[in-house]
Amino acid sequence: MPAVSFQSVSKHYRPRGTGTAVQALDHVSFDIEPGEFFGLLGPNGAGKTSLISTLAGLSRASGGSVKVHGHDVISDYAQARRLLGVVPQELVFDPFFTVRETLRIQSGYFGLRHNEAWIDELLESLGLADKAGANMRQLSGGMKRRVLVAQALVHKPPVIVLDEPTAGVDVELRQTLWQFIARLNREGSTVLLTTHYLEEAEALCSRLAMLKQGRMVALASTSELLKKASSNVLRFKLDRELPPALAAQARITGRIVQFPAHDAREIEQYLAAVREAGLHAEDVEIRKADLEDVFLEVMTGQSPEVAA
Repeated sequence: MPAVSFQSVSKHYRPRGTGTAVQALDHVSFDIEPGEFFGLLGPNGAGKTSLISTLAGLSRASGGSVKVHGHDVISDYAQARRLLGVVPQELVFDPFFTVRETLRIQSGYFGLRHNEAWIDELLESLGLADKAGANMRQLSGGMKRRVLVAQALVHKPPVIVLDEPTAGVDVELRQTLWQFIARLNREGSTVLLTTHYLEEAEALCSRLAMLKQGRMVALASTSELLKKASSNVLRFKLDRELPPALAAQARITGRIVQFPAHDAREIEQYLAAVREAGLHAEDVEIRKADLEDVFLEVMTGQSPEVAA
């Protein structure tokens, strides 16, 4: 039985003041197996948060079904919710309680008593032990994010949902969080992650789904997706802009220019074109394609062989 099952999930809504319906999700279907570390990727507006919201019961799908370990999130909401631990994007907290009180109250929502040992472990593992007695409103944004993670895990859910958990947080929290989540995953927890940090997804996730405009455009293991990408990337720096015809083929970030290259002949062609344009390439290197390259190829429709 899948840990999480999305079957032909659709979601449309009509923004207030407009007569036009917006299709947020269009018949999205995939399963996540128990113990998987699964990544859900896509640009802003692709439907990732809409899909997470239907899973968490925060919104109702217009069509299709969502189940957690066989429990429908609508007809068997209480049991489905008990099996989930959701870390939302937004920093939502009660300013009137300390960190420890917040976790005790969250335990009570799930009928848990005598949960202090696990609360202590969460505080220690997430670097919150010295903040246990601090009021929530006194914490920095990064510390509040840690508390949200602890709240999601306080009832030891078998399925952990992380919706952009490291957005805008420091490197220390990212390392602390991933070490702890990876440990829980090794111990059997299923993890569903949405993130814009593609290097995190590549390092952590065994399988990935990509959404674009509410539709699933790729579903495969991380290694399979990487194999489908252009085999190499030519990377160098320029002090001036590329001609438009060349720039259209490149990924440009500031002074850094990257071209997909399948073989040595293509690499030389790109470098020759740069020289003919009167430009001088610096710090030239050739690297293997990474998940960001795959993601851009899929989103621009240049990699149809990974379409789901």
